[in-house]
Amino acid sequence: MRHIGTLSESSLHAALKQWYSQPGDLLEAEVEGLVIDIVREQDLIEIQTGNFTALRPKLKRLLPDYTLRLVYPVAVEKWIVREDGAGQFMQRRKSPKRGRVEDMFQELVRIPSFLLEAQLVFEVTLTRQEEIWRDDGKGSWRRKRWSIHDRRLLGVIEQVEFRCAEDYLSLLPAGLTMPFSNRELATTLACRITLAQKMTYTLRRMGVLETVGKAGNANLFQIGAK
Repeated sequence: MRHIGTLSESSLHAALKQWYSQPGDLLEAEVEGLVIDIVREQDLIEIQTGNFTALRPKLKRLLPDYTLRLVYPVAVEKWIVREDGAGQFMQRRKSPKRGRVEDMFQELVRIPSFLLEAQLVFEVTLTRQEEIWRDDGKGSWRRKRWSIHDRRLLGVIEQVEFRCAEDYLSLLPAGLTMPFSNRELATTLACRITLAQKMTYTLRRMGVLETVGKAGNANLFQIGAK
């Protein structure tokens, strides 16, 4: 059985697997009928570049019997490499978009019930990446039908671990007044309100944030008792 995720391993995934591996590790080893990226005795390391919905059955099978480190890469620096339909290089430019740790909630919104499992360590790996765009007419209309053909790792900048409720709550900015709305969170963090909404949804589902009322049509949140 193949690991849950994309069927064809991206260059980014393969490079991170090599970056994390140590002598003696087993790569793509089977545990409980599932193929795990890195097995280090009783410790498992799984690198997931997206599609966390598909990760749920694996987490349900492995936790709490194994210690699992779930690694999610976020590109804080990214270069766009454009290729023609045949894969020939056309152009390389730096993207103005910069990823941030809070971007992890784009995926964590899909697995909130697992995040406080004692045997789970969630790790955001801040990276430099190249994103390969190919002019093949198969991509999103937002990219004018250019497809994202691959992602490549250029370097690892920092690793940020999340093990307990306090680690996740530490991402709420210090200047945030309790209770707060999604709009106030987005303004304080200088992020899109859609990301703030995913943060509060995930933290509420984890039981570390609670809804305490409304201001107009906006829900108000504060840190819970968990």
